[in-house]
Amino acid sequence: MKPGCELLLRALRAPEDLPGLPAREWDLLIRLARRANLLARLAVLVESAGVEAPPEVQPHLESARILAAHQRQVVRREVSRICRALQHVGCPVVLLKGAAYVMADLPPARGRLFGDVDILVPREALDEAEHALRRAGWTSQEYGAYDQRYYRRWMHELPPMRHVRRGTVVDVHHDILPPTGRLRTDPARIIAAARPLDEGSVIHVPIPEDLVLHSATHLFHDGELEQGLRDLVDLDVLIRHHGLGEAGWPRLRERVAELGLGRPLYHAAVQARRLLRTPMSEAVPEYLAAVAALPPTLAAVMGHLFERALAPDHRACDHWDTAFARWLLYVRSHALRMPMRLLLPHLLRKAWAGT
Repeated sequence: MKPGCELLLRALRAPEDLPGLPAREWDLLIRLARRANLLARLAVLVESAGVEAPPEVQPHLESARILAAHQRQVVRREVSRICRALQHVGCPVVLLKGAAYVMADLPPARGRLFGDVDILVPREALDEAEHALRRAGWTSQEYGAYDQRYYRRWMHELPPMRHVRRGTVVDVHHDILPPTGRLRTDPARIIAAARPLDEGSVIHVPIPEDLVLHSATHLFHDGELEQGLRDLVDLDVLIRHHGLGEAGWPRLRERVAELGLGRPLYHAAVQARRLLRTPMSEAVPEYLAAVAALPPTLAAVMGHLFERALAPDHRACDHWDTAFARWLLYVRSHALRMPMRLLLPHLLRKAWAGT
């Protein structure tokens, strides 16, 4: 790990150690945190630790806090509007990722920035949910015919739907993994276990174990690593809040067995412990290593690739093999998502179209 990246990780792990940091390192820390989409999170940690940042740093931290607070308000309003739009669909609407953290008032919501609202509905209710959202002003018309077919035939979600007036985006999922992928799970179990926000509400939030498993699966299976460190911080905070110690681990282990998501959780546990010193029971890595069933050499290679790819996209964090590691994981994510008979024509089509 390069010194620049280690500087950001130390600040995330122990913000109370920041007093006395030279101005030059504060400057680099702010740049790296902004690049990783973690500046607002850093601001919250600095404030919680009672650290007085240098005067020239404080405006950056304060503006990030203000933006994060504003986005939380936007998410709450959008979830309320989604609830109104889908209240007659007749099925639970399960919030995923950031929206779930906000509406359940979980620690990862503090200092987190948002791009969209992710929801999960049963596959049989997908058409009705899409029509209800269209009536309320969300549309996916900006996507061409090929992309529409790609999402609807092969993916676990509809094309992202953008509101025609507010510009806000909702991602409607019917699964948390592509139906054409190598790794499969049963989304009905996640929906059935989710809890309503309020009595009688159509909006539900996954149980804590499913929040952890979905976060791990989204990061270490889908391969969306551009904001990977931000998502790993979400996982770290979730695990610290809900616990993977002697009390919390048995419940999560049972859920791993039910949903079959042990391998992404294995990668999550390895990287969270390595980069963020996430506390967890000693039984966790041993059990997950057995579930993942990765040969030791492959496990070491994957650990190295993820460590490189999770670093902020900044020259202070780059190694000679960083770009190659990100490319390999990008290829891996597509290979996990679709069989070769579908993947190769898709990649050729996208390359020909220049997108």
